[in-house]
Amino acid sequence: MPSHAMKDEDERRLTGIFRRLFHDPGLELRAETTARDVPGWDSLNHVTLVVEIEREFGVRFASSEIAVLRSVGELRALLDSKLGS
Repeated sequence: MPSHAMKDEDERRLTGIFRRLFHDPGLELRAETTARDVPGWDSLNHVTLVVEIEREFGVRFASSEIAVLRSVGELRALLDSKLGS
C-alpha cells in the first residue's frame, strides 16, 4: 500500500474537516489539491485546518512538518505516518 493511501474511514474524516472548514459540502480532495485550489484556504485557515486535524485524529504535528506541506497528498502521507496506518 503506498504511503499516501489512507484508510477509507480516515479519508472520510479528513474530507469532512475540509468540507466543514471551507463551507463546501461537495469538496473532493485529490493528492494534488493545494491551497490555491480551495477558496478560503489562506494562512489563517491553514492553522485552523491543522488544529482541527490534530483534534480529530489525536495527533500532533511539528511546525517543521507543517511548513513543508504543499498538497493534500503530502498532508495525507504525514497524517498516515502519525496514525501508523
